[in-house]
Amino acid sequence: MDIAIRTPLIHSLPLSQHCGAHVWLKMESSQPTGSFKLRSAGHVCRHYAEKGAKGFISSSGGNAGIAVAHSGRRLGLPVTVVVPETTSARARELIEQEGARLIVHGKIWSEANDYALSLATEEQIYVHPFDHPLLWEGISTLVDEVISEGVRPDAVILSVGGGSLLSGIAKGLENHQLSHIPIYAVETEGTASLNASLNAGQLVRLDKVSGIATTLAASQVCENVFNVATRLDVRSRVVSDDEALRASRRFLDDHRVLTEPACGVSLSLLYDRKVTFNPDANVLVIVCGGASVTLAGITG
Repeated sequence: MDIAIRTPLIHSLPLSQHCGAHVWLKMESSQPTGSFKLRSAGHVCRHYAEKGAKGFISSSGGNAGIAVAHSGRRLGLPVTVVVPETTSARARELIEQEGARLIVHGKIWSEANDYALSLATEEQIYVHPFDHPLLWEGISTLVDEVISEGVRPDAVILSVGGGSLLSGIAKGLENHQLSHIPIYAVETEGTASLNASLNAGQLVRLDKVSGIATTLAASQVCENVFNVATRLDVRSRVVSDDEALRASRRFLDDHRVLTEPACGVSLSLLYDRKVTFNPDANVLVIVCGGASVTLAGITG
């Protein structure tokens, strides 16, 4: 059973003209749950279901929990999702809409995650929102799809929260002998745990996370993504909340697609011309989506 779907790859004429390069959009916003997280959650949940799992436990700030809840429903297995108090009412509603049991625990994700871990058993499998090889393997299929359509990217732009997207894209690029190309890893000023870690030369945990991109709000990225970022040509960039919001609004106008600010951070690199590319370059942007985004959320 396929849980995630093959998403469209779109050549963006507005962004290509704006940036002077060939901009390709991998539309993960088109996943049934509205986010790339379904690739990772669906892959993990199907793997453990085939091994006899009786249910799933997850922690999440939003997108991952919705994806696990959807995967469990598709597989006919119960799901419990633990979210922190910062998770939006809309995200909570979508988790429950999928039929999952919702628990609100803790002020930040790490507290919710600790509680989720305490609920896991040998049959009720804990699904991490970003730190597991099976998650990255599921996300790597995104690159397979891009290559199968005849596009070999010269650069990739993506958003970074806990690090699963970057980990999965790096794995996919390595599978296709493209590990040499630059990956622009973008965070907001209030959630820039990867940037802080790279500047320090070691994993750093932020004292606090803040800002509008709540689904990027991991106080520390996973160890794997730090290793990926130091091994490959990963170029860390940080943008403001206002820049992320503005990019989401411009993208809505250009492509009639609603994306959360956590996706707008990567789009802002192009809209604000923070990077430049050769005219013949193929630039792949992961439009990671946003499961609980609403129009009011980006327009105020």
